[in-house]
Amino acid sequence: KTTPSSTTTTTTTAAGTDTWSAGGALITARAILAGAGTQNEAVAFGGTPAYFTCTEEYNGSAWSTGGSLIVGRYGLAGAGTQNAALAFGGAATPPAFTVGCTEEYDGASWSAGGALITARDTLAGAGTQNEALAFGGQAPGVLSCTEEYNGTTWSSGGALITGRFALAGAGTQNSGLAFGGSSPASTCSTEEYNGTSWSAGGNMNAPTGRATLGGTGTQNAALAFGGQPPVGLNCVEKYDGTSWTIVSPLITGRCYPAGAGVQNTALAIGGVSGPTLLSCTEEYN
Repeated sequence: KTTPSSTTTTTTTAAGTDTWSAGGALITARAILAGAGTQNEAVAFGGTPAYFTCTEEYNGSAWSTGGSLIVGRYGLAGAGTQNAALAFGGAATPPAFTVGCTEEYDGASWSAGGALITARDTLAGAGTQNEALAFGGQAPGVLSCTEEYNGTTWSSGGALITGRFALAGAGTQNSGLAFGGSSPASTCSTEEYNGTSWSAGGNMNAPTGRATLGGTGTQNAALAFGGQPPVGLNCVEKYDGTSWTIVSPLITGRCYPAGAGVQNTALAIGGVSGPTLLSCTEEYN
């Protein structure tokens, strides 16, 4: 397994300076879903145990039903905002299995966009609907490839230093962040993207690596939450562009949640805790 480098630090935020609170529950409990948007204007889509097509929109207190995905899937990635979201990759109903299809959301319905060059699932995404970044995943082998979306088509970007799946992402197309995941052993490593290539960032604090986690924010102000091992971690870390700091834990530990928002006003959406699929949403401030 990957172990932290000498640059890894373990510090804790002072009690009371940051908190997670319960938000409105998803209409449909699910895991391995994708999210986009802000804490008060989020969108969640796809997921399992079925190949879900359902989309839900959050207004800061409750979820409502949005337009259905064209292709039901889980293990997909998301980017963008509530009214201009992007869904790409994932695992779809057999015989399709791993897919490269991309869909664009306008706040009411999904339409087909350009397909990924490499079909994959359990990948990570970042950016906006017209300037998105897709990286990592499996198909079924572990992938390091990165792709950039211009609103119409995907093109090849620089490869991750460490190929991985079940990772998390944050940032923009030209300033991306990849962290955690499996390669196939769980990893603590963080990588930063400058629009051309990836470079090593500061390692996460989890001593034996961390996969199936959620993430959101920017390259210099990211938030990582949940994951495994063990199953259903509740630990949360903040990234400042150099190092990760442990902050207040989730109320409910979980694997495979979706994320939305920015570092200091984030959402943790759904996921799974042991055998239990979650509908609960948590808000970070």
